[in-house]
Amino acid sequence: MALIGTVAAEILIPLASVIGILFAVLQWYVVSKVPVPSLAGDDDAVGKGNRSGSASDYEEEEEEEDGVDYRGVEARCAEIQRAIAVGASSFLFTEYKYLAAFTLAFAAIIFVSLGSVRRFSTSSEPCPYDPTLRCHPALANAAFTTVAFLLGAITSVVSGYLGMRVATFANARTALEARRGGHGGGVARAFAVAFRSGAAMGFLLASSALLVLFAAVNLFGLYFGDDWAGLYEAITGYGLGGSSMALFGRVGGGIYTKAADVGADLVGKVERNIPEDDPRNPAVIADNVGDNVGDIAGMGSDLFGSYAESSCAALFVASISSFGMKHDFAAMMYPLLVSAAGIVMCAATTLVAIDAGIAVKGVDDVAPTLKRQILVSTVLMTVAVAAVTFLALPRSFTLFDFGHHKLVKNWHLFICVSAGLWAGLVIGYVTEYFTSNAYRPVQSVARSCRTGAATNVIFGLAVGYKSVIIPIFAIAGAIYASFRLAAMYGIALSALGMLSTIATGLTIDAYGPISDNAGGIAEMAGMPAAVRGRTDALDAAGNTTAAIGKGFAIGSAALVSLSLFGAYVSRAGIETVNMVNPRVFVGLLAGAMLPYWFSAMTMRSVGSAALRMVEEVRRQFEEIPGLADGLAGVSPDYATCVRISTDASLREMVAPGALVMASPLVVGTLFGVETLAGLLAGALVSGVQVAISASNSGGAWDNAKKYIEAGATDEARSLGPKGSEAHKAAVIGDTIGDPLKDTSGPSLNILVKLMAVEALVFAPFFAAHGGIIFNHL
Repeated sequence: MALIGTVAAEILIPLASVIGILFAVLQWYVVSKVPVPSLAGDDDAVGKGNRSGSASDYEEEEEEEDGVDYRGVEARCAEIQRAIAVGASSFLFTEYKYLAAFTLAFAAIIFVSLGSVRRFSTSSEPCPYDPTLRCHPALANAAFTTVAFLLGAITSVVSGYLGMRVATFANARTALEARRGGHGGGVARAFAVAFRSGAAMGFLLASSALLVLFAAVNLFGLYFGDDWAGLYEAITGYGLGGSSMALFGRVGGGIYTKAADVGADLVGKVERNIPEDDPRNPAVIADNVGDNVGDIAGMGSDLFGSYAESSCAALFVASISSFGMKHDFAAMMYPLLVSAAGIVMCAATTLVAIDAGIAVKGVDDVAPTLKRQILVSTVLMTVAVAAVTFLALPRSFTLFDFGHHKLVKNWHLFICVSAGLWAGLVIGYVTEYFTSNAYRPVQSVARSCRTGAATNVIFGLAVGYKSVIIPIFAIAGAIYASFRLAAMYGIALSALGMLSTIATGLTIDAYGPISDNAGGIAEMAGMPAAVRGRTDALDAAGNTTAAIGKGFAIGSAALVSLSLFGAYVSRAGIETVNMVNPRVFVGLLAGAMLPYWFSAMTMRSVGSAALRMVEEVRRQFEEIPGLADGLAGVSPDYATCVRISTDASLREMVAPGALVMASPLVVGTLFGVETLAGLLAGALVSGVQVAISASNSGGAWDNAKKYIEAGATDEARSLGPKGSEAHKAAVIGDTIGDPLKDTSGPSLNILVKLMAVEALVFAPFFAAHGGIIFNHL
């Protein structure tokens, strides 16, 4: 008999969520103690012009800065931070207004489609998985699925917005800490601020996602009672709502940030030979705003969607197995107990980076400390999963396996979760190897810049393609082991295992854009080159951690999509998915094509927006007297560039989003459940590999550029300095890679997840009314 019963599960899951939220608040509070001076007549939320730190700190920085007016620099930092925060908030509120209309319209589609399955019947009916029992009417399922969809959408939007607020709160503070306490001290203090801010976002998102899902299960349970199959069918709407918002957040935010980034780099660094984030460049504010709306808000919504979908898939599959039939609440809550343990273990891991004796002391410690987070959290989580498994589950039980029942032992589920957990670690380390400038692949890309941009592009593409191999084998191994041991439930748990350390993953992922923004603020505020060197070191490590975060998101998307696919097959009543069946095979071909169609749309959107941005930046340099020379009192028109990015992203995100949302509905309605099964399989197999190669090629190009700019080795110095022909070739490669790694690549993992969860939610409708064309052939 399991030692964790219903009461214990009801206590432990919300308790872990509350611990995570309090931990996030604590990190935010520590960051808030870093003072940012007020502008005249505009008090900063924290600090109000007060200065903290010992006198020696400021004596040292005055000597280092050699006459720089540090009080004026700090005031400028506060001004820039506020401009970025206002721009990010303005964009997100505008985007969310459009998404509110979409959400309400799609909620109506869900309600009408699912309600029509039984002609909006209000009478109970035989349960689909056990006809001897009576289940709640289809109308109730439609209503609660719609509510769950709205709840998931709202939680996703709030998660993205709060992440953005944390990041914009921390960026200037990171820059200011980089100049305090000398070289090693400045790096250590800046790292602590950026890392704590990432932790505040990571733990807030992971904890709130778990708490809201647990609350929804309990509240919906008040109506559904013992009808657990109906309850968890309705809960699947939560994952659909989360991923719907994540798609538009990733695509819209990605178009925004890359339009500004490409425009700023091509004109500023290549044509005008001015530094990155130079205040003379009209696109720099839009670029920094984009980091927050794309890499922070979009990424937060993305990983929230992965977590919600994997949890919903695991809960649904378990509800039609012996857990659900016997109404063993603690065993049913096993996926949420794993996530709860993950929050606690990630909190312990975070303390290793910021409070233990092995914390960052200098530039060379940054990357190893971040990489250590992944390893430590994985080891601790493995122990925690073992404890939860043997305490919460009975020794053996049966699971639903495509019409059969499979006998499973509790240690089988431990292997399933651990397989996903360690596969994530493998993906993380492989991603780091192919995207960090400390290793041969990126150095070879940098070396190729000697002969121009063309060879740089060729080498970067080769690195991206090669980086797919080991992650795919790791994912395949996790899938095989999990399916053999626990069927589709095992795959869902493997996905959840990869996401069980989501708080740590979000921490190191958010750290990157915060450090990037800090470097931009340091440049625009006129801080000395030594300070920018420290922020660049933090940013270079952040580029790698961001790539690792994308690797986790893509790997988990593959497992989540497959588990949702299994749940869809069960809910649609498909006995066998036969790939040589022509109805399935045509769907397979179309599904494999969709990631390319989607990537073409997003890449073209970035290119179109970047073209307008380049033209505007060129116009301002040519038409504003003294701008290019940096004359005193001459400032660029930042607002126009912000408006170009905003208008382009809101306009261009519609078509890719419509493609993803409409594909399952059109295929399921016109061609039936079998063709839709093929579509999902094709999109999964194609999309995951395109996403990995795109993200890693972009990461390699980015860090090859930074390798040349840093000049840390003899080879790097021979390629530089900034403005050399090799550096210009690296910048061109970076601008090509930007939309791949920050728009198309990350959005593709949402494509495969969203299509699968949408198919699962609408499966009863497709089974009842789908196949209009094929049924008449």
